[in-house]
Amino acid sequence: MNPFAVTGLFVVAFVAVLLLRLWLCSRQIRHVARHRGEVPPRFAGTVSLAAHQRAADYTVARQRFELVSIGWQGAVLIGWTLLGGLNALNSLLLAQVYPHWGDLAYGVALLMGASLISSVLDWPLEAWRTFRIEQTFGFNRMTWGLWWRDRLVGGLLGLAVGAPIAAIVLWLMGATGGTWWLWTFAVLAGFMLLMQVVYPTWIAPLFNRFQPLPDEALRIRVERLLQRCGFQSQGLFVMDGSKRSAHANAYFTGFGRSKRVVFFDTLLQKLDGDEIEAVLAHELGHFRRHHVRTRLFIGLGTLLAGLAIAAWLIQLPAFYLGLGVVPNLLVANHAAGLLLVMWLGGLAGIFISPWSASLSRRQEFEADAYACEHGQASALASALLKLFADNASTLTPDPVYVRFMYSHPPADQRLAALPLQPAAAT
Repeated sequence: MNPFAVTGLFVVAFVAVLLLRLWLCSRQIRHVARHRGEVPPRFAGTVSLAAHQRAADYTVARQRFELVSIGWQGAVLIGWTLLGGLNALNSLLLAQVYPHWGDLAYGVALLMGASLISSVLDWPLEAWRTFRIEQTFGFNRMTWGLWWRDRLVGGLLGLAVGAPIAAIVLWLMGATGGTWWLWTFAVLAGFMLLMQVVYPTWIAPLFNRFQPLPDEALRIRVERLLQRCGFQSQGLFVMDGSKRSAHANAYFTGFGRSKRVVFFDTLLQKLDGDEIEAVLAHELGHFRRHHVRTRLFIGLGTLLAGLAIAAWLIQLPAFYLGLGVVPNLLVANHAAGLLLVMWLGGLAGIFISPWSASLSRRQEFEADAYACEHGQASALASALLKLFADNASTLTPDPVYVRFMYSHPPADQRLAALPLQPAAAT
């Protein structure tokens, strides 16, 4: 393999991904805008034209922003690679960190430094999304102070967790020879499982307040549902999601005995008891149909495959040269190699998204079916319809865009699969 071939393959893949993503977004914009003027017949009696048009306008605004994001992310990737950004940072740290602190510290600094710079480069887009788009459509509850606090806490947390993990991985790469990727997989897999226990108890409370479910009647009702479904949890909690967004949600988090049920306070404000029970039964369906386990195994398999590919690529000097990095002959180039592999993995994601999105949509249908078995189908339909309206989810997405990007079925498909038609009007 020579550097020119690597560069050529990278450019072809980069352009293909860029054009595909732009094409998908453009299709979604045109399709939603074209159907903005009329509520789909299936929803004519339950969704107002004003609500339908608001959802269409919100979708179009987000997709137009996505076009800008795609261009910006592509420019950043080219800047890191072919324009020499990573090579410049690598050279700086080789000169300033390596002579004083050694190989391991240099590698950790490169991984953490590149991650920090990439995050900072994304801040303007994140701010625009929050304070322009979400604000315009009435979803944003964030203040600038809270936004900056999230950036600071997230950065410090990333450093506190990421730096030790990076050090362990780089040490394994130097100490275990050609089998480093297997040892690294074992460490990262263990870390992923550990985070399932640590996150709900120690990390999530750094960003939100969690309180026991205060509504006694609802608590009893939910506990009965959990008992009927054979599900045990550490507790029922309400999260103050409203301090950041008006979007509503509910979810399970944790692993083993650390599982807990979390309701957004916005969800409790928008749904009645039957609807909340139906939504919770849907989430229970993901556990009882082993979707969580399936997703975990897929994640671990993807991680193992990625590490195996990384083990092959990082030993090839042409791999670095073809992507704008001059490998140093005196030190290991493991950190730079890992960064390049991760960025290439991000490019490859779009090509497997139709399969992953299809699997996710199928699991949503299965969870809905489970909810109908253990609750009222009409209540689930009513809840879904309210959430589609309150979250301004378009009722007319582009079918091709759905295949690539929708982890949940569109409204018409999802409601059509339920035994009963929705009874609640919005």
